[in-house]
Amino acid sequence: MKKNALWLLLVLMLPAIACSRKPEKKVTVSSGRKEEDLVTGLPGQPPVNFRHYAGYVDLGPRQKQKSLFYWFFEAQHNSSGRPLVLWLNGGPGCSSVAYGAAQELGPFLVRTNGGNLTFNDFSWNKEANMLFLEAPVGVGFSYTNNSVDLGKLGDQVTAEDSLDFLINWFTKFPEFRSSDFYLTGESYAGHYVPQLAEVIYDRNKKVQGDSRINLKGFMIGNAAINEETDMAGLIDYAWSHAIVSDELHSNLHSTCGLDEEQTSNTTIQCYENIKAFMEAYNDIDIYSIYTPVCLSSVSSSSSSQRRPKLVVSPSLFTYHDMWDKFPASGYDPCTEAYTENYFNRKDVQVALHANVTNLPYPYTPCSGVIRRWGEAPSTVLPIIQKLLTGGLRIWIYSGDTDGRVPVTSTRYSIKKMGSKVQLPWRSWFHESQVAGWVETYAGGLTFATVRGAGHQVPVFAPAQSLTLFSHFLSSTPLPSKRF
Repeated sequence: MKKNALWLLLVLMLPAIACSRKPEKKVTVSSGRKEEDLVTGLPGQPPVNFRHYAGYVDLGPRQKQKSLFYWFFEAQHNSSGRPLVLWLNGGPGCSSVAYGAAQELGPFLVRTNGGNLTFNDFSWNKEANMLFLEAPVGVGFSYTNNSVDLGKLGDQVTAEDSLDFLINWFTKFPEFRSSDFYLTGESYAGHYVPQLAEVIYDRNKKVQGDSRINLKGFMIGNAAINEETDMAGLIDYAWSHAIVSDELHSNLHSTCGLDEEQTSNTTIQCYENIKAFMEAYNDIDIYSIYTPVCLSSVSSSSSSQRRPKLVVSPSLFTYHDMWDKFPASGYDPCTEAYTENYFNRKDVQVALHANVTNLPYPYTPCSGVIRRWGEAPSTVLPIIQKLLTGGLRIWIYSGDTDGRVPVTSTRYSIKKMGSKVQLPWRSWFHESQVAGWVETYAGGLTFATVRGAGHQVPVFAPAQSLTLFSHFLSSTPLPSKRF
């Protein structure tokens, strides 16, 4: 069995989320004026001095039947002078609103099942205007009036639809056309972000003036970017962290073609070893190997409980007063269920101008209607190299306790690119403690780890992630001294 075939098998058994929903009746959602999308009276929201907007952007004129949902937060201070940043979660099929905005790096976090929102002291809108997009159609509140669209989804469609969204969003918010623009995301956004950056980059060569999007770079975390090295890193990480035995690790290498000298494989043997590998994660969370799993009954009726283990997105969200200790103070591994309950509230949907078509299914953090994912290249490394050559700033970061897209996978992928080291491996600091390690490469590429963080770095290391984000935007080195 070839390596790419093995990776497909592993993805099917250890997938990032995919699911499917029925189409809904067409409804006119707004006239396109941003004032109609201003959010007021959001249930449980603490008082703030910045504005936020939420609603739909139709993808016309090319695809009028599609509408994508967004949530936009102006920067807390000097919004007109701050960059604009788009955040994308992965899956494919998971919501940037339910995860990125409400559980990771937005200003309002869902922390309890009671529905009150907690102000995030480490929200990324301290540094930038933050835009969260639910893409493609079928994710979150985003929808299509043509059910055929749900069968055509894939990487390229997602990139093109996201570009159409941005073009039309700038029509709603023309004051941000000239702002420096960055893309950020995690997990399968390791595909989404470079692919969207590429279509923006290519389009910018064909248009002029205000039609251009002022793209400066992108940052991706615990990102799936190259199947071969992602797979090898996944298996080696589990072995190096004492999750699988020496024997299983060796068997995976010998039967699944992980060694370059391996020329043939026994498919059944490889499959059985992958099955054993999956079983090793049965009782822990692959997305954060040292933190507890959710045992609360609060999520017993949620869709997250009904999904097979290892087929759900990470569900560990908490404050981290002592971020490098596990479990951390205030840690609550059940927040995904809280968020799902919150966005299913009718009063919340009304406040966010969401679900205006009365979707015939409940809101879920990861799509229940996307059942097929089409075009998806095995690697985006050539795109990353192309955009580095084109002058974009690219940072890749990795929480080092994630077992799903682990730091080993990212290091193997960067090594495969053959980039020349410019500034060698060193520690970086936050509040006098080592926050991780960083290496800089010629051409604009930076790789940083975040110590003690799982798959969703802003959840486990919120202060450190904000520092990382700030230095990325300013293109300045991460702190190199303890004091």
